Amino acid sequence: METYIALLRGINVGGKNKLSMPALKEAFEEIGFSDVKTYINSGNIIFSSKNQDKQALIQLCEELITEKFMLTIPVTVLVAKDLSDILKHTPDWWDIDKESIHYAIFVISPVRVEDVYEAVGEIKPEYEQIAHHGEVIFWSAPRKTFSKARWSKIASSSVNNHVTIRNANTVNKLIQLSQQDIV
Repeated sequence: METYIALLRGINVGGKNKLSMPALKEAFEEIGFSDVKTYINSGNIIFSSKNQDKQALIQLCEELITEKFMLTIPVTVLVAKDLSDILKHTPDWWDIDKESIHYAIFVISPVRVEDVYEAVGEIKPEYEQIAHHGEVIFWSAPRKTFSKARWSKIASSSVNNHVTIRNANTVNKLIQLSQQDIV
């Protein structure tokens, strides 16, 4: 049995793609996932499964959401231990400065990190910092000059539908929740 974190893209944002987290939790349990937990209202689900094929899990999650909630939502699934390992490789500057915004940008297959870099473009070093490990891009920008950062415009890029973004607090909480003993 492995613990996974499913990240749904574009859930409950601006009144679009409304999805109840309790209903989503119940749907995950109905298809056989165990130890299901959701975190905040933006499509973060922690669950355990005997199935260890990530692509099959992604497909199962996407089909479930389409059939049960009539929404077509891109999903990425991470092994909780892998995400914990990725966070051990964050840049020294990520999630340090409290006056900056710190995001983890999760790339949704089949798009690759290199595709995202190419689509969004070079950073403006005076306004932002960027690095990646595996399929996760770490990005930070000071709140005061956030709108001047090139990567603040990722939502208008051609890869917007192929990434899902979480702030550092959410990523850290997902790791914490995924490591809690199940009662």
